[in-house]
Amino acid sequence: MQRKSLSCVASSHQYWEPDGLRKFSTLAILLAATAFLAGARLPPHGPLPEPRPDAGQTTSPTPPSSEKVEPSVPEQVPAPQPKPDVKEPETSAPAQSPAPPAEPAKPEPAEPIQGPPLPPGQLESPQTPPEEKPLGEQTLEEQHLTIESESDAEHAECTAALKELGVVFKETPRIDDGNGCGIDKPIIVSEALPGIALKPEATIRCPVALALARWMKESVIPAASAALPEQGRITAVNQATAYMCRLRNGAETGRISEHARGNAIDIASFHFEKGDDVAVRSRREDPTLTGAFQRAVSAAGCLYFTTVLDPESDAAHETHFHLDVIERKGGYRYCH
Repeated sequence: MQRKSLSCVASSHQYWEPDGLRKFSTLAILLAATAFLAGARLPPHGPLPEPRPDAGQTTSPTPPSSEKVEPSVPEQVPAPQPKPDVKEPETSAPAQSPAPPAEPAKPEPAEPIQGPPLPPGQLESPQTPPEEKPLGEQTLEEQHLTIESESDAEHAECTAALKELGVVFKETPRIDDGNGCGIDKPIIVSEALPGIALKPEATIRCPVALALARWMKESVIPAASAALPEQGRITAVNQATAYMCRLRNGAETGRISEHARGNAIDIASFHFEKGDDVAVRSRREDPTLTGAFQRAVSAAGCLYFTTVLDPESDAAHETHFHLDVIERKGGYRYCH
């Protein structure tokens, strides 16, 4: 019994000793750790997470805070440095004071480069081209016109038609009076049709003579026979103007007249075998057969000529018919 109790005490003593040591050592470790931790300092910056491997493909990696803070100081340091550099020229401004007068001189060498080089003998080139006047304000000299050329084949065909109708004419050398006035292949007509004189003889282009002959044969003579049979046949046509170098209506400025190109003829009156001449004048309200005759031949003129101006058109044509063969787009004709 006593051995048993002694063994129990011994066994309990064996179990107590390791537990006490274990607790004592644990306490000692905790105290040592506490003392270590109390004396230790945390780092100023904790570790940052590493960037993902694929982050560099999309965006540039963010440097650690230590790298981010340290470069920021040198990056900001050189910023104020350029300021003294900029001020340095200011301090030396008195030395460079002649520079401003040199700046206005820069455009001077650039002026000749603005245009093409001047031709030999020309002193200066105009900075801006002069404004061109409207055609209605230009003189004949200012228009710089040229004579229209005529086809040899067409001229030969036209003169053959004149001969077939019995027109009396002769060819004459080319006329060139300058400024676009002239006729490439002029003819001089003395009889509009056989037995019908053209007084005075007219220098015109062949197409005008052909239109005049056809108008007389197909319209004027039949109208005269119907309206004025008692006066007999027409023996002469009196013309007021054929070829003449001038502008329209004799103005100082404006378009060139078709008379200056040989394309027009003005008819002033018709001479008959008997009675008085039938003069071209305002006959719109004339109730006689003479008035009917003039209105009939005026209207028929547009069948042969591209322009017909009668005394009713304007004051410049109160005493004659203006007949011309100007070519317009689309075959347009003007008859009044």
